[in-house]
Amino acid sequence: MSPAQLQALLAAGPERTRPWLLAAAECGLAEAQLCLGRIRLDGQGGPRDEARALYWFSRASQSGSVEAWNMLGRCHEHGWGTPADPAAAARWFAKAAEAGDAWAQYNLAHLHLNGRGVKRDAHEALAWYRRAADQGHVRAMNLIGRCYEQGWGVAPDLAAARDWYRRSAEGGYFRGQFNHASMLAAEVRPDEALDWFAKALTGAPAESRAVMADALRRDPRPEVQALAAVYSA
Repeated sequence: MSPAQLQALLAAGPERTRPWLLAAAECGLAEAQLCLGRIRLDGQGGPRDEARALYWFSRASQSGSVEAWNMLGRCHEHGWGTPADPAAAARWFAKAAEAGDAWAQYNLAHLHLNGRGVKRDAHEALAWYRRAADQGHVRAMNLIGRCYEQGWGVAPDLAAARDWYRRSAEGGYFRGQFNHASMLAAEVRPDEALDWFAKALTGAPAESRAVMADALRRDPRPEVQALAAVYSA
């Protein structure tokens, strides 16, 4: 089964696809093994099974799947199917990151920024965020903005922070949109700020939207409070 055939099969949905995926995975097709791992992890078409997800990611990793290396990092980071082990997560993320996986670069940067599994190193974190951002990773762009705003691993630079938040926002990431809006509000550009706040609230998952709306309710401007009320209803 070729990767193209696998993608066509996946369009049929997990229930109809799983027997064929399982056959392909057992024959050693890494793409099928990776897909089975994700299906088990997400609980698609059945109960979530973290241990089985870990098994399939491990099988795919043996074929050199860079995505599987990143997913093994996530399993070890979060304790999915195995005891949480940030140091092991860092090793898997580093392997995938060096191979060019943007998500692994972003995940490894997080560990360096927070000092989990590796020594805390904001400079190293920023370097990995940059490598992910160079591949269009909008979450990494937002974190670069935070680094410049807070002075993490680099001298504080609000102009640079503003530019990175804008890039993340224009890429569609809700946190980047919220931070970009906050910058615009600080510059007294209310119409633009409200527009980006609305986009952030619309695109955010429910839990994040509630946190954002709560922050906006504390804003002294009536128009911002009114926007928060709309998205809190």
